Amino acid sequence: MALSLTLVLGLNEMDNYTKVFECKNELDTQRLARCFSIVAKKGDIFALYGTLGVGKSTFARYFIQSLTHASEVPSPTFTLVQSYDTDDFSIYHYDMYRLKSPEEAYELGVEEAFFTGVNLIEWPEKIGYLLPKNIWKIEISTKGSDRYFAVSVGDKDKYQRLESIAYD
Repeated sequence: MALSLTLVLGLNEMDNYTKVFECKNELDTQRLARCFSIVAKKGDIFALYGTLGVGKSTFARYFIQSLTHASEVPSPTFTLVQSYDTDDFSIYHYDMYRLKSPEEAYELGVEEAFFTGVNLIEWPEKIGYLLPKNIWKIEISTKGSDRYFAVSVGDKDKYQRLESIAYD
């Protein structure tokens, strides 16, 4: 069964390309996360925006499991960061919700991780100016039981990878 896909693609006010994916259920979210894990490269930052309970941790869990086959992927709510190794890079899963200031992210090793690994960041707005500009911005929202993943990218490489995402 293919994911439902609503496409809103083009330049927006910030010169980013945006594509919106509609997930009808958790299986759709799992498939979408797997698709993003396939196109991930070392140095990618996936910033996951959305309200409490919208599915940020679920998306991150399926992304990580797709690349590592980890049976358990706990939310880093209390540890703030969990790391996982793949053959090509490390994955850093951050939950920034409890940070009091952006500078606290330095203690989590974000400077090095942003360049050497693939990063999944929940509550990225908490690190403010420390968040690089060239990211995968994923804004998750709901309408009824459906989840919408509005994915914005701002460079040609990420745009091409975003466009290559297909469902079968």
